[in-house]
Amino acid sequence: MSLEAVSDLWWKNAVIYCVDTQAFLDTDGDGIGDLDGLTQRIDYLGGLGVTFLWLMPIYPSPERDYGYDVADYYDVADKYGSLGDLVELVRVARERGIRVIADLVINHTSIDHPWFQKARRGHPLFRDFYVWADEKPPNADAGVIFPGKQEGIWSYDRAARRWYMHRFYPHQPDLNINNPLVRNEIHKVIGFWLELGLSGFRIDAVPFLIEQADPDNPAVSDPHDYLRDIRDFAGRRRGDVLLLAEANEPLDKISNFFGEHGNQMQMLFNFVVNQALYLGFVRGTAEPVAEALRSLPDTPPESQWANFIKNHDEASLDKLSDAERQEVFAAFAPKESMRLFERGIRRRFPSMVDGDRRRMELAYSLMFSLPGTPVLFYGEEIGLGDDQRLTDREAVRLPMQWSSEPGAGFTTADESRVPRRPLRDGPFGYLRVNTEAQRHDRGSFLNWMERAIRTRKEWPELGWGEWRILGARNPAVLAHVATWDGSSALAVHNFADEPARVTIRLPEDTREGRWQHIFGPTDGDAPAIEKGRLSLELEPYGYHWFGRREGV
Repeated sequence: MSLEAVSDLWWKNAVIYCVDTQAFLDTDGDGIGDLDGLTQRIDYLGGLGVTFLWLMPIYPSPERDYGYDVADYYDVADKYGSLGDLVELVRVARERGIRVIADLVINHTSIDHPWFQKARRGHPLFRDFYVWADEKPPNADAGVIFPGKQEGIWSYDRAARRWYMHRFYPHQPDLNINNPLVRNEIHKVIGFWLELGLSGFRIDAVPFLIEQADPDNPAVSDPHDYLRDIRDFAGRRRGDVLLLAEANEPLDKISNFFGEHGNQMQMLFNFVVNQALYLGFVRGTAEPVAEALRSLPDTPPESQWANFIKNHDEASLDKLSDAERQEVFAAFAPKESMRLFERGIRRRFPSMVDGDRRRMELAYSLMFSLPGTPVLFYGEEIGLGDDQRLTDREAVRLPMQWSSEPGAGFTTADESRVPRRPLRDGPFGYLRVNTEAQRHDRGSFLNWMERAIRTRKEWPELGWGEWRILGARNPAVLAHVATWDGSSALAVHNFADEPARVTIRLPEDTREGRWQHIFGPTDGDAPAIEKGRLSLELEPYGYHWFGRREGV
């Protein structure tokens, strides 16, 4: 593949950092993080090695669903700043080699959005912007997304005297994607933000975006045509645009979102492997992860999986069996209050493993070495915990902990006035866990994370290469190799809480050249690959990476 093509597919060797702006840094003392705060911390992100900043919703919103209930697609909420502040953030980030994307929420709007207010009153242009029914549909109580929080997917609107569809909460009516006028408005929204300098979007709830409510509509014959339409439009506006999709779908459907020729979403979150990781961590075996990796469909050359340990929502376990889910719950969320929607865990990973540094390193070493692109949720680089006093998903979106000063260095406001109060005490409180202290500690998790990210970026084979799982003759160990342009990277991980002895024979096509140890704990001499064979004893939760460059 040419260097020009490599440059165009910049997401292949990126490091993604997801940030909740209101929880990152408050610069005006109101207790709410803002875009100016993000701009002030761009050098921190650049030093960490981030190349790709993903902003959670910053649009005006009544905030009934953490900003995913959008009331205006063409502005920034006052609490975050202004459009000018966003443009300045994008400019400063670009100068540091960091691209910026934002959440694009187009499956639904807020009921407060002017489109819905006009639609419910019968406006001739907007009345068909949403999905309506004259009578309550027979499946109105089926298919809820938030069990325990949501009763159905259809609600009655008194002004319209009709029922409207909402795959999520009643205050989030679904847009009628079959309506050409709606599609045209979404094009305008995409074009607007690309003109302001964004490099793409993380598209929310993609499977429901293409859901067709009217079986007689001709668009039903190929609902994925709309995703191709979005891709084509965004690509015309910006040739190197990225569309990252949230599509937590079964394996037999997931590849459809890449498209047969990679003409839909370039990147999909790897929910299948993520959930297998949790099961593997609990059981102390690599077998669930190996099985999940082998089950993944092939991806088009320009497409990519996005790997993560913990995203901004609950850690969903919906793809596990009931017994497997309960097994993970028992280990990582033993209290009912730590669970959400009957399928997920509302904790961050360091809290799940009680701050065990060995298990944290194992998890993130895996994430950075797995085939695909790594995604960090803000604060993961310092081992940020969670606050179970906060409700629902807010528990994992606590303020960033910059220092041990009052307010965690996040805000100068009195902590009692902060909407999401900083976590002060306990093993994950800001008195113990903060960036300032970890920057001065060579052995800190932050410094370990910087080394891991640097190594990951130096070895693009992990993001670009064709990968294979290798036999390790030990169920606790996962060994995989990725090869690209004649060079290879090999990673070996021990899921068990006891040492694991392994012998790995490399494939014939990876034996030329000199292998070197590139990442992992060493006490004295690093393990070595000789004559195409690796023999070593991994420590409990141990890991090692090796690299080989052709002709070197």
